[in-house]
Formats: sequence, C-alpha cells, structure tokens
Amino acid sequence: MPQTASVLPRVFLAAALALTTGATGVAASSPGPAGGITLEAADAAAFADIKIGGDIESFRLDNGLEVVVIPDRRAPVVTHMVWYKVGAADEPAGMSGVAHFLEHLMFKGTTNNPDGAFSKRVAAIGGQENAFTSNDYTAYFQRVAKEHLGEMMALEADRMENLILTDAVVAPERDVVLEERRMRVENDPGAMLGETLDAVLYVNHPYGTPVIGWPSEISALSKDNAIAFYDRFYTPNNAILIVAGDVEAGEVRRLAEETYGKVAQRADPGERNRPAAQRVPGALEVDLADPRVNQPNLRKAWLVPSYATDTADDAPALDILAEILGGGSTSRLYRSLVIDQGIASSAGGWYQSSTLDDSRFMVYAVPSDGTSLEDLSGATRAVIDTLIAEGVSAAELERAKTGLLSSALYAQDSQSSLARMFGVALTTGSTIEEVRDWPRVISAVTAEDVRKAAETYLALLPVTAYLRAPEDAGPAATANQ
Repeated sequence: MPQTASVLPRVFLAAALALTTGATGVAASSPGPAGGITLEAADAAAFADIKIGGDIESFRLDNGLEVVVIPDRRAPVVTHMVWYKVGAADEPAGMSGVAHFLEHLMFKGTTNNPDGAFSKRVAAIGGQENAFTSNDYTAYFQRVAKEHLGEMMALEADRMENLILTDAVVAPERDVVLEERRMRVENDPGAMLGETLDAVLYVNHPYGTPVIGWPSEISALSKDNAIAFYDRFYTPNNAILIVAGDVEAGEVRRLAEETYGKVAQRADPGERNRPAAQRVPGALEVDLADPRVNQPNLRKAWLVPSYATDTADDAPALDILAEILGGGSTSRLYRSLVIDQGIASSAGGWYQSSTLDDSRFMVYAVPSDGTSLEDLSGATRAVIDTLIAEGVSAAELERAKTGLLSSALYAQDSQSSLARMFGVALTTGSTIEEVRDWPRVISAVTAEDVRKAAETYLALLPVTAYLRAPEDAGPAATANQ
C-alpha cells in the first residue's frame, strides 16, 4: 500500500532519511527527531572536501524528462525513482488531499497493466516498492535486481500516461484515505496539534494545509478531480527520473529513451507561484487538551527561509544552529532542560531545510513530572536567549559540523538514501552541484554566522503549542474540547 511522507530533515542532505519512517504527511506525535552524532571535533575538517554522490551524470530527454544517474556498484541492485514536481501545496483551492489521493490511485492500473499488475510483478521478482507525497513533490520507487531496470521503466512510463480510473475504483479508495486520516491524525492528539500549529504558522500559505487533506475536502474528491490533476502535473516535462545502483549512464539513457522517451508531453504545469507566508504580530499560541494524552509536550516554531528561499546565506547557519540547540544529548536544550535542571525528560530541535518556500525551525520539550508546560516554555526561551546573547563555542561549532557532515556521509552508504537526497533537493529548488557542494558550505559556517541566524530568526515571537491532558488545561484549552 502506498504511503505518504512528511520530510522533517535535521540536515539538508539527510532530508531523504525521514522518508523511510513512513510518516503520514502530517506532524507525528513525537515533536521532532533527536539523537545527533557526536564525534571528536577535529574530525569535522576531514569532511569538508567530500563530494556527495560520486560520479553522477545527468541529462534530459527530448520530452523534457530530467534523468539523474548515481552509480553504486557494490551490489547488482538498482533503485528506480520517479519524482513529480507537484505536491500538496500545488493543489487547487478546495481540493486539499488530491495529490495524496492520486498517489493512491496510481496503483489502480492501466489498460496494459490492470489493477495490481505492477505491484504483483515487483513482488514476483523479489523487489520493493512504495510511494510518498509531501508538500512539494510526489515520488514512486522500486528497488530491484539490475536486470529488471528496463521493465520497471516500462511499467512506470506506462502509468505516467495511461492511468485508468473509474468511479468504482475511486470511491472505495477515497474511503481508504479518510480512514488513514482518522487513524494517523484524528486518533493521535500529537498529530492534531501539529496540524493546528502548521495552520497558525503558515499564514496565507498552503503549507498550513495538511498533506493528507481536510476531511470535508477529501470526502468531496472525485474521479474528475484526480484525472485533471494527473493530466496537468504527471507529464514527463514535470518529472525527474533518478536511477541509483549498478548501472552505466549510457545504458540508463538507452532504456529511458525506449520507455519514458515515448511518453508525450500532455501539459505545461507552469511556474509554481504560491502566496508568501506572512508573519503576523503578537504572541501566537495553540493549546490542545485531550484525554488520550499521556505525555504532554511543548513545541515552538518559527518561520525561516529554506535553502531555496535563502537570500542572505543563513540556511547553512540554521542547519548548524538546529544541531547545537537541539541535536541530541549534547545539545543546549537537552543539557540545560534534561540534565542540568531536570525539568524535562526530552528536548531537542530541528530545521526543515528542504522546502520550495519558506520553512520552519522548531524546538520541543517533554516536561518531567511536576513541571508545568508554561514553566518549561520559559526555560526553553531562556536557553535560546542565552545562545543569542553569548553565541556558541568553538567546540560546539565543530561538534555540530562533524555531526551534520558525518550524517550526510554515512547516508551515502544507502543506495536509496542517495537517490532520495537528490530527489528532495531537485524538486525543492536546489541543483545537483549544490547538493554535492554542501559539505564545503557547512564547513565554512562561523560561530558568528550561527549567533546571527539565531538573533535574526529566533529572537522573534514563535508559535508556541502545548499538548496536555484535560486535568492540566486552563479554561481556554478546556473550552476547545
């Protein structure tokens, strides 16, 4: 069964790793990833000259399909991925969830390969497959023995232009999506809080709408809605083919031309112009009390530039700031709130760096018994204010660089992670060379760059979100139940 995925990367190049968790495209109950890598500070410089991805080659077919080839010859296996430059943030008004809905429907078959034939063939040859939807992209992939690459290309090219949908197929799948939403969002108070936080943070921007969609709009989605979305966006000139594995670029080109090359352009999707997210004045709070909550938590989120929207070269510093402030047990938040003060059982933070538009920087904490969320919020703010006022140490800076760069380096040990790194980057406004050159960029960040980024963005009032049990709620939160 296809899955949707929300990419909540701790670092620019490790964005793809979040996809392996099978998240739902909405905030999960855990406020963010934790657990950074902590190597000796002196190790950081060793990563500076690394080029991500090895001997990558890329080219474009006559119909506009972009192709990226990432050789990895350690095993006779290939990862074949098709990325469409369309996601939930590109949906027409009133049709939230149609991108994810179409992802499900893409498995329903074509004239040449009826319902289930594609998946049955992947299973028969011992392969793996899946799909995922985010705000900015939708992707489909298979991992198979290399001799089956041409067949995967033929099957994927077939459903790029020959999808067959009927009301008899669409209606039950719509119910499946609604049940998925109930299970993963409405039955999870943490996910519900995440949806509300996003809606408050992304004022005037579609990132405030859940990837899976709002229930009333999912219920109204039709066959015609799905086909119209498919015809506009699922065209080769709006797609990227990434092949990683035991392959040669020349062979990939030949196979791609024989399969995808025969798919005609059906549309010109146009520029992805979206309204700019707005920062509104005043303190913004989300307070959710739910009887199902057994672990209260606090979240603070700021609107910040992504790598794609960064005009002041702040994104690399934000990557390092997230690591220093919230990246594991050596981070500022964990040391202060958990170890030194004992007022939290967990704390951390992350920066969602790989998005097409402005993104978010988030910190979180889980209170210890006897600590109120309000007190924890104040203590979290104090940690951030201290960092802004005093800056970061040389040891912290080097440790953060080492953690980020080693994470990116080790991620290359996974063929599928390599493919996902480039897929995420290319569909969110970055280039192959920017991905490859990222270690050098991170290595060049200074302590003052990090302090300045914290002052520029985190000194502003965040959206603060509280998740608590009803007995801990104030009148406002209780009234919302």
